[in-house]
Amino acid sequence: MKRALWTLAVLLSHWRRHPMQLATLLIGLISATALWSGVQALNQQARTSYDRAAATFGGARAAMLVASRGATFPQKLFVDLRRAGWPVSPVLEGRIQIEGRSFRLMGIEPVTLPAEVGNAPTVGKASLQSFMTPPGEMLVAPETLADLKLAEGARLEASGMSLPPLRVQPNLVPGVLVVDIGIAQNLLKMPDQLSRLLIGKAAGKHPSLEDVTGDRLRLVEPDAETDLERLTDSFHLNLTAFGLLSFFVGLFIVNSAIGLAFEQRLPTLRTLRACGVSARMLNVVLVLELVSLALVAGLVGLVCGYFIAGALLPDVVASLRGLYGAQIPGQLVLKPQWWFAGIAISIVGALAAAAASLTKALRLPLLATAQPFAWQLAQRRWLTYQSALALAAFAGAGAFLWLGDSLMSGFAVLAALMLGAALILPMFLEIALSIGQRYARQPIGVWFWADSRQQLSGLSLALMALLLALAVNVGVSTMVESFSRTFLVWLDGRLAADVYVNAANDDQAHEIKAWLRERPEVEAILPGGRADTQLAGAPIEVLGLPDHATYRDNWPLLQSADNAWTRLRPGNAALVSEQLARRMHLSVGDRIEVPASGGNWPLDIVGIYADYGNPKGQIAVNFAALTRRFPEIPLTRMGLRVATANIPALISALQDKFGLDDRNVADQATMKAESTRIFNRTFSVTAALNAFTLGVAGVALLTSLLTLANSRLPQLAPLWAIGITRRRLAAIELLKTMSVALITTIFALPLGLLVAWCLLAIVNVKAFGWRLPFHVFPVQLLWLTGVAMAAAFAAAALPVIRLARMQPASLIRIFANER
Repeated sequence: MKRALWTLAVLLSHWRRHPMQLATLLIGLISATALWSGVQALNQQARTSYDRAAATFGGARAAMLVASRGATFPQKLFVDLRRAGWPVSPVLEGRIQIEGRSFRLMGIEPVTLPAEVGNAPTVGKASLQSFMTPPGEMLVAPETLADLKLAEGARLEASGMSLPPLRVQPNLVPGVLVVDIGIAQNLLKMPDQLSRLLIGKAAGKHPSLEDVTGDRLRLVEPDAETDLERLTDSFHLNLTAFGLLSFFVGLFIVNSAIGLAFEQRLPTLRTLRACGVSARMLNVVLVLELVSLALVAGLVGLVCGYFIAGALLPDVVASLRGLYGAQIPGQLVLKPQWWFAGIAISIVGALAAAAASLTKALRLPLLATAQPFAWQLAQRRWLTYQSALALAAFAGAGAFLWLGDSLMSGFAVLAALMLGAALILPMFLEIALSIGQRYARQPIGVWFWADSRQQLSGLSLALMALLLALAVNVGVSTMVESFSRTFLVWLDGRLAADVYVNAANDDQAHEIKAWLRERPEVEAILPGGRADTQLAGAPIEVLGLPDHATYRDNWPLLQSADNAWTRLRPGNAALVSEQLARRMHLSVGDRIEVPASGGNWPLDIVGIYADYGNPKGQIAVNFAALTRRFPEIPLTRMGLRVATANIPALISALQDKFGLDDRNVADQATMKAESTRIFNRTFSVTAALNAFTLGVAGVALLTSLLTLANSRLPQLAPLWAIGITRRRLAAIELLKTMSVALITTIFALPLGLLVAWCLLAIVNVKAFGWRLPFHVFPVQLLWLTGVAMAAAFAAAALPVIRLARMQPASLIRIFANER
């Protein structure tokens, strides 16, 4: 033990003599841990909310019975099953409008509610009487109560009815209102109707489902993954991919620092081995030293990761709510396992980055350590092997592209492509620098290119990090700009009306329509409606479109049959969204059957349209047909065609007459501005992670240059000795760094465009179901090139300044040292 402690003390003395290397190592580990743990904190926060949603009185993780045809079924089936011994409990679901906002209303029967389905125990004991007896109670999440800006016990109105007093239920998901099933049936105007039956544990045998209900109900097995989790998988996979990329970029810094420290400590290792320290003990002490440093860096990285997650959380919440309708609390709550996972990832990352050096320390014989060699030159031997591995990675990317048919295979294509590019980069730089050396004529020029090649092995990892970060920035920025251009055109088609009105309830909607018919400036009233149902086990929206030129001329159709809008009028045809068509392999001319209140609704597909930003499948039908098939839906939404000059006066009159606020009535420009704001905020998380990754790559380049600064003196001192000034040497060093950075940037631009194509044509299609057109933005590429060169200049500035100000004695001392 004493020998091990002395060995550890000797090894630690190296960091005291080289504090910059220690800072490099810690910065790399802190950066890697902070970005990875920050992303995982965001994912954990979201998944905790999904679990709350899944546990809401059964949710998707409980076995249930649903209608075989249609969205609801008669309450009598519940009575028949209970009498037959089935442990079932009724649930009715729908949506209601409260103060112009849509909420998910859920009616339950707490007496029969099984104890194992979600939040039932907190309803079924002390609060049972107050929940079931008039006026009842409405259970809401704390976030919903805060959003309504009401106190517990307050009462609201909906559909002309007074709602029960509000009571907080901590485990409920935001946006859900829970009442007694009788109250829900009245509010939703669905008497004696149920949406599903939750199944509890049976105490004994009971008749089969077919014997009791025939074919009117079907069993839905519990699902380990909810619809919301499936929908948001792509978003979280995207965050995880960024976090992993940043983690590996940080490990490049760690690998560079540990590799250089190992080679500089070879004389020390030789001395320790000669004094009797075994190779195994030496390796154990090296591991102990590394784990200690990783623990310190991991703790600091976790704190930084917490602040990063806290800064990004509002944008993540907005993105998930806007894209998927997911309700995520805006306050970060972390579980203990997050802290342990962060420490573990820091230690594992440090050991992985140091694996090559630790293997050398274990395997090198005693006498071999007495012959120090430059680790940069030794690394060059692997250039051929790296190139072979790069070709294998490219082949893997092609295989995933050809054979894969999932979101994971799309990300696998990206990962293999970027891995191959990173591995082939040193060979690409070697070829480019060799060409420069071949055509150089002056001695300084020849030395410039030859020395750049020698320095390349020490900078290759940092340049790989710069390549990956820049390629991801180019790819994601191109994807976002392509999406933005397409989104704005699509928005013009979807928001074609001039004014949008959302009444508080159906009665107010009738009053508003009657008033609007008397207004001469209103050219047309376009009623709208929406119903929620399921198709092939997945949730879809059924949208009602009035037969009007506003929609016929502007709706963003991608494909359509002849006379599609004419065929839509009778109510036996539909337009389907692109993502639904891709998901179910539908095309124009196919037929689908949509579950409706009165039974299945057969519809012929006469067109496919773009529906960006909507995670659910959607179909569009004639408005009158929608109201016949779903008579219970609220008809509170309408669009108006109004001359532009008359819009402000009409909106003011609506607000004064009916007490509407900005959430209930808005003009087209306001709606487009809000949609664009949500769109921009959705990608702000990606932009922030892009900036973090590029920043870490810049730090990687800086730390590599700093750690190589001292080892570069033997190559620079002879030039100084023959008359080249320190300032000129510094300028040459800066030019060399900028040259290799420029070559790396030139290589990164086409790689980034290829990444953008993969995101648009593969990942987006698998993740969301829509494909976006590919655009190239030259100004953006020039801007990112400038950013990359600025990062390289900033990274090279400190070592160059130190060289320019170096005392002549330091350079003379080089010739006195044993080399």
